[in-house]
Amino acid sequence: MSSLKEICSGLPLHPMPENRGRKRGIPHAPVRTPNLTAQEEKLALQNSLRYFPPELHQLLASEFADELRRYGHIYMYRFYPHIEMRAYPIEEYPCKIKSAAAIMHMIMNNLDPSVAQFPQELVTYGGNGQVFSNWAQFWLVMHYLSEVTEEQTLVMYSGHPLGLFPSHLHAPRLVITNGMVIPNYSSRDEYEKMFAMGVTMYGQMTAGSYCYIGPQGIVHGTVLTVLNAGRRYLGVEDLAGKVFVTSGLGGMSGAQAKAAVIAGCVGIIAEVDEAALLKRYKQGWLMEITDSLDHCIALLRNARKNKTSLSLGYHGNVVDLWERLVYELDTTGELLVDLGSDQTSCHNPFSGGYYPVQLPFGEANQLMAADPGTFRALVQESLRRQVAAINKLSDKGMFFWDYGNAFLLEAQRAGADVEKGGDNKTEFRYPSYVQHIMGDIFSLGFGPFRWVCTSGDPQDLSTTDLIATSVLEDAIHQEVSTSVKQQYHDNIRWIQEAGRHSLVVGSQARILYSDQKGRVSIAVAINQAIAEGRIKAPVVLSRDHHDVSGTDSPYRETSNIYDGSAFCADMAVQNFVGDAFRGATWVALHNGGGVGW
Repeated sequence: MSSLKEICSGLPLHPMPENRGRKRGIPHAPVRTPNLTAQEEKLALQNSLRYFPPELHQLLASEFADELRRYGHIYMYRFYPHIEMRAYPIEEYPCKIKSAAAIMHMIMNNLDPSVAQFPQELVTYGGNGQVFSNWAQFWLVMHYLSEVTEEQTLVMYSGHPLGLFPSHLHAPRLVITNGMVIPNYSSRDEYEKMFAMGVTMYGQMTAGSYCYIGPQGIVHGTVLTVLNAGRRYLGVEDLAGKVFVTSGLGGMSGAQAKAAVIAGCVGIIAEVDEAALLKRYKQGWLMEITDSLDHCIALLRNARKNKTSLSLGYHGNVVDLWERLVYELDTTGELLVDLGSDQTSCHNPFSGGYYPVQLPFGEANQLMAADPGTFRALVQESLRRQVAAINKLSDKGMFFWDYGNAFLLEAQRAGADVEKGGDNKTEFRYPSYVQHIMGDIFSLGFGPFRWVCTSGDPQDLSTTDLIATSVLEDAIHQEVSTSVKQQYHDNIRWIQEAGRHSLVVGSQARILYSDQKGRVSIAVAINQAIAEGRIKAPVVLSRDHHDVSGTDSPYRETSNIYDGSAFCADMAVQNFVGDAFRGATWVALHNGGGVGW
């Protein structure tokens, strides 16, 4: 077992670790199909060998070529660290400066097997949200962070560490860019090739920027979304007995189960991957699981009738679930669902982000690698069936929204009936969650304000919870609008529920939504508590893609922008640059594979 000191000592080359290959008993990323030419395969090998001295190239070249052939990418499994991967207390990291230790704390949290979706492939969430492209990069980055001073900045180029550069005390200690591809080449097929060659990387939102806080972040966003969907669509404050149907229990989507219970409704979530479903069940995020549609419908009816909160995981394809709900409507005349959405990784539908209803999970994974064309056709047929069922239920009064996962966009590309008509390219038959629900909150200046207690001590997190609650309660008593007060109340309720529901997975983290006034007040109060010793170690304050003006994504964060600029990315770039010279410790700019910046 390695120590943190060894992890920070650079690549382990003398001797090299044993190549144990893929670890059994943990989830692994689907096999990629980049379709490289012989010349591109040669480039992929050359780029992977650049991290190693020439005398090791012969041994590693055959090994890396085998990985590329078998898995579609060179992950360098030999160099998977033999350490318990988790967020260690900040004082345990061998660093020259605390800010570098905080970054290490966050990186190791992103790769913690209890947090990461595919830990050995360095994927935190979303099916392809990479922390790094390979394990050599991890070792080098940890070494650089152990050496960086207050007059240096580590520069990251799509997972590749360019090195430490001279800077100054108030500059960022870390600058990250991911996926900066020329627009004409920013397509899914081109990306798969470039990622396999080791020249670009998709960092999702908080994977490649090293600030994922586990599924808690999306729990909070989903709670607010469901609460405000009830207000807007159903005209109710109390969601007891209301049924919310959706899909996905992975890295981000797994939050939906816990969010349903906190919001007080009946949540039915379909998941094809039994490992993901069981992970959420063992964590206590799912109250019940079943692979029987009959049992699923019986549990739904009972909870609906008794107005009891429920998070039910259905092990099966969501298309089967939607079609069964249509069957119940047709045969009994009863609409059993009030709210619906989807959180499959439809930004990546043909590489494991969406599974077709026609095949079992295992067979689908085999076909994905063996015959991508047939797999693609089945996915698109499945999307058409899913939309057809949703449309029938919607016509009878169910309210459905797109969760910004490109579900409606991919359904449209598949030929499903999601067209709205008109000239606005960002509008479909159903709104995105930003257009109808969260956009109103963003327009008030509210967005994600997240913090991580780097001591790793739950007591520090409890202290920050009390601080944040006190600040928001004080803000309510000041002169603010009714809508702002409602947001403060929702977030106070959230903090209280988060503590009760044990939402911490990995680092000691919390999220809430606040406007600028609340953020500044909370940050100052936390700083004071650290100075007074009531909090034992520094606190990392971060934002995410929902933060106001942080993301340009026309089918997601900026889908409610109607002046024609929804497809422009100046806003995200200006945020990145502005934060860099206004004192941020680290900044990241990501291109989301043609979907957004």
